[in-house]
Amino acid sequence: MNYLDKLKEQVFLIYPLDDSAWDDLANSWELVEYKRKQLLTREGEVEKYLYWVASGVQRAYYLHGDKEATLVFSYEPSFSGVIDSFFTRTPSKYYLETLTTSILLRIHYSDLEQLMRKHRCIEAWILKALTFVLQGTLQRQVELMSFTAEEKFITLLKRSPHVLNLIPHKYLASYIGVDPATFSKLLGSVKL
Repeated sequence: MNYLDKLKEQVFLIYPLDDSAWDDLANSWELVEYKRKQLLTREGEVEKYLYWVASGVQRAYYLHGDKEATLVFSYEPSFSGVIDSFFTRTPSKYYLETLTTSILLRIHYSDLEQLMRKHRCIEAWILKALTFVLQGTLQRQVELMSFTAEEKFITLLKRSPHVLNLIPHKYLASYIGVDPATFSKLLGSVKL
């Protein structure tokens, strides 16, 4: 299965498009490859692209002084990018970087905007996808604000057990809001 077939499968899980809309959408993606530890978006830049991950791992993070807070990871098969900056056309408050060599499909904002105007079903797909993003963000807020370190660790591993082998533990620790030493202790003591 090629990358566009996998993308189509994921798009249609969210919202099926008619043939004409899918053809236009499929023809608007560009295949790009990035090296490890490459910044795709920097704080202060307006996000130009919505990405779909064909392979590799990326993370979005926030800098506060010398402290990094990892906000989200993206990996195959998922969408990526600094979504709020992309859709609001405002400067990003976050960074997006590749953690590994990454192959991505990307679509430019102006191309997606034109497609949403031309095909109402693409606009409906975006709206439904953003609703799922909001749902996940709210659930993550509950976890960060209410769960203990152990509960956050267990939730992460139940939701995405493969991340232990994909993502450096210091970034996973940042993602669940604990220091690396605490993460290491949890790794050694929590049984799933």
